[in-house]
Amino acid sequence: MITDALTAFYQQLDLRTVGYAIPLSIFLTHVVPWLWDSHGIRKYPGPFLAKFSDIWLGYVSKGGHRSEVVHEMHRKYGPVVRIAPDHVSIADPDALTVVYAHGNGALKSNFYDAFVSIRRGVFNVRDRNEHTRKRKIISHIFSQKSVLEFEPQIRLYVGQFLQQWDRLYDMAVKGMSGDDGEGWVGRDGRLWLDCLPWANYLAFDIVGDLAFGAPFGMIQAAKDIALVPRNQKSMMESYGREAKQEEVVGIPAVQILNGRGEFSMSMGALPPHWRPIARRLPGYAQGGKAVKDLAGIAIAAVSKRLATPTDRVDLLSKLQTGRDSNGDPMGREELTAEALTLLIAGSDTTSNSTCAILYYLAGNRQAQDKLHKELDEQLGTEDEYVATEAQVKRLPYLDACINEGLRLHSTSSLGLPRLVPEGGITVCGQYFPGGTVLSVPSYTIHRDPEIWGEDIEAFRPERWFERDQADIQKTFNPFSVGPRACVGRNLASLELSIIVASITRHFDFVLEDPNQKLETREGFLRKPLGCRVGIKRRDV
Repeated sequence: MITDALTAFYQQLDLRTVGYAIPLSIFLTHVVPWLWDSHGIRKYPGPFLAKFSDIWLGYVSKGGHRSEVVHEMHRKYGPVVRIAPDHVSIADPDALTVVYAHGNGALKSNFYDAFVSIRRGVFNVRDRNEHTRKRKIISHIFSQKSVLEFEPQIRLYVGQFLQQWDRLYDMAVKGMSGDDGEGWVGRDGRLWLDCLPWANYLAFDIVGDLAFGAPFGMIQAAKDIALVPRNQKSMMESYGREAKQEEVVGIPAVQILNGRGEFSMSMGALPPHWRPIARRLPGYAQGGKAVKDLAGIAIAAVSKRLATPTDRVDLLSKLQTGRDSNGDPMGREELTAEALTLLIAGSDTTSNSTCAILYYLAGNRQAQDKLHKELDEQLGTEDEYVATEAQVKRLPYLDACINEGLRLHSTSSLGLPRLVPEGGITVCGQYFPGGTVLSVPSYTIHRDPEIWGEDIEAFRPERWFERDQADIQKTFNPFSVGPRACVGRNLASLELSIIVASITRHFDFVLEDPNQKLETREGFLRKPLGCRVGIKRRDV
């Protein structure tokens, strides 16, 4: 009956009625809210379309260069820019400690709903009490003392990585080249390859071992591959056994991770009521499959890990023993969701950062020579194939090189959106009422000339010894700040220090093209698209 009534209604519509209805709908949906200005932000400048609709930010996010575009908007309009009807970007270091502060009442915005898979994890949970519960269970895992227990596993896979590059280098200097698809060649006494895939292999094998008790085997296979269950629901219901060969299929994990990040970022920039529609569009449908496949990697790996009881100390075992304030452990589904968070956060960030830092060192002979000198002087007499935590913690120029790489290429470069609580907050002298979304773009504040100097796009580690340290510490934001800052910061820092020190101690780098730009594409994280370098083994 309802269907018949609707059919009759639509038959009575003529083109004139439709012609009136469409602009009226646009006026009511987009212009009236702008005129009403319930958030009190109409006065802030920004792209014209962004004043009325989320379409502008959604389009920019879909394009893969959101941080760079928002940065250009700040250069054009100033430190406070409206980038959506209810969203204001504030490019001022002083805003960091207000927008992301402890106790200010701000919550993660509905942007994070687009990142939920399996169930909410510590990264995308929005409820404050639930986040506090999760943080209590997880935070002790990443204390400095706890992280040091993982050093042997990190060094194991860095060692495998170096052995692979040594093997390829020996073949390269003999004039050999890789088979089709391997992409490496020997020329001019160097091994030429794209270091990005190898950074991915290394990061995935480390996080695979730490989070799931076994590596993915990417370094040894020199291939991007991981297993997912053909039937995720069935495997979730039968945890505690290893999947049979016919129950799983291999997929390119890095490629899936990239697709998932771009999809979720694009979805998050759209209003919640638009997302179900957008998921059906051709440009988004494949991203939904990537979300499912990535969840499948965690489901298969956790199931395999729990199939064989062990007293091995790793991230998953620590998650299993964690308890909330009521003494309750995580359930099976929650455990898997948190393991998925570890997989995403622990792989992409490390690989992206490693690749970017090697790119900047390869393009700056002076900085690379200074780092080689520090490594040779401090580690030259110590018979360690892979650097240790005890060694790298006393290397100030290494720290400066890593930090400068993270300044120029923070993998999380966008402004993380926060929802202003009821009662509002004042940021940099500007009052914002409850319900407004605020963010502070790391990409832009990492390029503030007042803090970093006029040569903001130059890779110059020396600035970390020259600039005011208080300003630097206030502005440098690769891991965010406040109660929702990256819980794995200590682990990420240890990994990067050991990886960069070990690789640069053994090899000298040059860019294949001295004018090569580090091309990137941004999903939630800003990822290099490749970096071809020529490496030569050093005598150490």
